[in-house]
Amino acid sequence: MAADTTMSNGQETASLNGEPATKRPRDSEEVESLRNPRPPQNKVTVVLGAQWGDEGKGKVVDLLAMDADIVCRCQGGNNAGHTVVVDSVEYDFHLLPSGVLNKKATSFIGNGVVIHLPGLFEEAEKNLKKGLEGWEQRLKISDRAHIVFNFHQAVDGIQEQQRQQQAGKNLGTTKKGIGPAYSSKAARNGLRVCDLVSDFSIFEEKFRMLAGHFQTMYPKLNIDVDAELQQLKVFAEKLRPLVTDGVYFMHKALTGPSKKILVEGANAALLDIDFGTYPFVTSSNCTVGGVCTGLGVPPSHVGRVYGVVKAYTTRVGVGAFPTEQDNEIGELLQSRGREFGVTTGRRRRCGWLDLVLVRYAHMVNGFTAIALTKLDILDTLPEIKVGVAYSVDGKPLPSFPANMDVLTRVSVTYETLPGWCCSTEGVRNFEQLPPQAQDYIRFIEKFLQVPVKWVGVGKSRESMIKLF
Repeated sequence: MAADTTMSNGQETASLNGEPATKRPRDSEEVESLRNPRPPQNKVTVVLGAQWGDEGKGKVVDLLAMDADIVCRCQGGNNAGHTVVVDSVEYDFHLLPSGVLNKKATSFIGNGVVIHLPGLFEEAEKNLKKGLEGWEQRLKISDRAHIVFNFHQAVDGIQEQQRQQQAGKNLGTTKKGIGPAYSSKAARNGLRVCDLVSDFSIFEEKFRMLAGHFQTMYPKLNIDVDAELQQLKVFAEKLRPLVTDGVYFMHKALTGPSKKILVEGANAALLDIDFGTYPFVTSSNCTVGGVCTGLGVPPSHVGRVYGVVKAYTTRVGVGAFPTEQDNEIGELLQSRGREFGVTTGRRRRCGWLDLVLVRYAHMVNGFTAIALTKLDILDTLPEIKVGVAYSVDGKPLPSFPANMDVLTRVSVTYETLPGWCCSTEGVRNFEQLPPQAQDYIRFIEKFLQVPVKWVGVGKSRESMIKLF
């Protein structure tokens, strides 16, 4: 029923069903402060991959996490792999944020992440043996995060087999169940952490329905529903103390007392489900937009965005790769850079730095600055090439192509720069780098119009040279 609004004695009264209701005039100072809000108190700093992953994001995150209060993961699952070396101990992270090594920081797994619980606890156990203590006290998990089940992983493998049989090529997934779990999320029959830690009998009913759905779609799928439910019941108890309302947790962190909040991107720009080299991509948004949707962070609270760029280019699995060097140069980069996947152990394909691709990643992410990693791998090369333009059938391409059939046909225009032919591994400031290495960095900055803030010349924390 419509309200009848009248003015009485300078105040607004509304009569609904004939009963008057008086509103107090709002305090003018309060109104003024609402209309002119202060800038956000806390902003998140974001670290993102700018190529096809494996750029060394873990090391940059580790560097920034040392004085962070909160370190977050916002997307992906245990298909990601970050290696961090501390005091000669090598830690491998897939689901846990790398920041969990900082005993003073809270690690947070956001709603955009898909979580395989056996993988999470196994990873924690492995790193515990290496010296990662008290992680349970420092970890929070969003109640809205979706769960990857064992049958999602089995389906991932079946789907890859089918692609191979039908089209003669697969996507090169990690077979960790990430795609099928995100498919369940989009189909709205997925199950979340909040379901698991609530009434288990209701969870069980939904789980059996979901398992049945996949068995109908894939008759060869072998699921031991009862065994997995037993396992999940145990995990529910281990998980319960870690679970929190992620939206409220992030809101409190962003609007409360001053805090340094770091977001650790998984995968990379060219693997993004929307902006990557589709279909050879992952199933989530690994560009900056995934920070907002995967954590519940308003865009106004996104601060610095650091892009991590390897000094050359690598790619795991199949898909177009314009600057790939399937020759002795590629082999040298592969062996010197020890280019094997952290998650799958697969040999990475290697090639020259592709600045067309990195510029495209910058267009999507708006990098504040860049961390250039693994510069030392180029130490032995007498000359170094950098991809600066694409053309197809002799015609220049104005932008990075969406169509993969086009990308596989591009010719790359290279700029050839002199190498430095000496070791940079012991260098700890920019001025000590060989002039040719300095020129290489300056060339990248000038092309991208983005400053290089860090340069990596080795595996340890100390080998990240800070420029400003």
